[in-house]
Amino acid sequence: MESTQNKTRCPHSKKCGGCQLQNLDYKEQLAHKERTCIRLLGKFCRVEPIIGMENPYHYRNKVQAAFGTTRAGRIISGIYQSSTHNIVAVDSCMTEDEIADRIIVDIRRLLRNFKMTTYNEVTGRGFLRHVLVKRGFQTGEVMVVLVTGTPIFPARNNFTRALLKLHPEITTIIQNVNDRYTSMLLGQNEKTLYGPGYITDILCGLRFRISAKSFYQINPVQTEVLYGKAMEFAELTGKETVIDAYCGIGTIGMVAAKKAGQVLGVEVNRDAVRDARENAKLNRVKNIRFVCADAGNFMVDMANAGEHCDVLFMDPPRTGSDTAFLSCALTLAPRRIVYVSCNPETLARDLNFLTKRGYRAEKIQPVDMFPHTDHVETVVLLSKGEVDSKKIRVEFSLEDMDMSEFQDGATYPQIKEYVLEHTGLKVSNLYISQIKRKCGIGVGKNYNLPKSEDSRQPQCPQEKEKAIREAFKYFGMI
Repeated sequence: MESTQNKTRCPHSKKCGGCQLQNLDYKEQLAHKERTCIRLLGKFCRVEPIIGMENPYHYRNKVQAAFGTTRAGRIISGIYQSSTHNIVAVDSCMTEDEIADRIIVDIRRLLRNFKMTTYNEVTGRGFLRHVLVKRGFQTGEVMVVLVTGTPIFPARNNFTRALLKLHPEITTIIQNVNDRYTSMLLGQNEKTLYGPGYITDILCGLRFRISAKSFYQINPVQTEVLYGKAMEFAELTGKETVIDAYCGIGTIGMVAAKKAGQVLGVEVNRDAVRDARENAKLNRVKNIRFVCADAGNFMVDMANAGEHCDVLFMDPPRTGSDTAFLSCALTLAPRRIVYVSCNPETLARDLNFLTKRGYRAEKIQPVDMFPHTDHVETVVLLSKGEVDSKKIRVEFSLEDMDMSEFQDGATYPQIKEYVLEHTGLKVSNLYISQIKRKCGIGVGKNYNLPKSEDSRQPQCPQEKEKAIREAFKYFGMI
């Protein structure tokens, strides 16, 4: 593992804010993350030493860039400045795939050559909004998604040919139309301009089909480490019934299917379920099926039908799980739960919920999936206590449950994480408290109030208010 000082500090670090730990030596980064996990999770059981990367650079296989035009008329591409929608021009990034970065720079040059415009969020006019590039690190296949503000694509064929001439490694090009006033990257409609409309990659010896909208782990090198630990914790013998909740395109479930009796993958995203089913066919995996449904409701239906589950894999978003899902998991009562988390704070909350209700944490393994950032992935094994080995029917309603751990719906950091993950926007505590008041949600008496009646505070922009409200809905706060 690398032990020298990090590469030259990124010139965009102050405006970007994406790599919070890049000023630290990589060993120091790992030590910091390990301490965080011990502080938050150490009360449940021993936290194993964090597993880092051999080469912690250019690990992201998915790169997205916003496009815009300066007042001087220069076309730029890059990332949004922290807490704003101002674009910071970036040609290369220490965490992003280098081929993807070069493709984005060349697309920017082609826009000028073809006299194409960038999309203006204020006027709603213009052509190119974003570019998304996904690359299969094992297969070398490359997908380019051109997110446009209009379905009309002038000189489409010539533009496509020019891009392929510069980058023959590109295996598919897609036009995604997003003509709405939204912070969401992709729109609903898309058209394949070149290639099959998807790419494939190999992970843990399995081939996966990846579409523009489907989720695939951003760091495939560390994902193999992560899934290896998850399988080790699951202790599969070939007889178990396994549920892969939040299954996405079926990665964890299909890896588990190698050693399980049968696997059920449950996912609410229809595009992801479609890809998952194709992935099962592609790999000739016979002992897995995928259901498009809410995982919590699915587990309750299984319990009511008298079915059982030996192992539950759960890999929720950064906001963690919720009381409804966790309560459904308790109803089904799997013997082991393997919880894959990308946020130790929400993980600690969920472990607290589960360990108070019959489960115990036996192993905790942090894995560094995102070097130079403060994010850390963690795999946890939970097993049922002796008393739970007997079949006990428990009837309850959410109204009767102790909701104190979730009483406010979500903390400010959880709301920030949700908004950032789903919209790319960074919101402040001030903005969240302003929208809480608008929605009639309780806020501390003097929290973020101006110091005097004459003081003026910045008001939350409309698009950020919309994003915060969406987070409130997700957490059941409104």
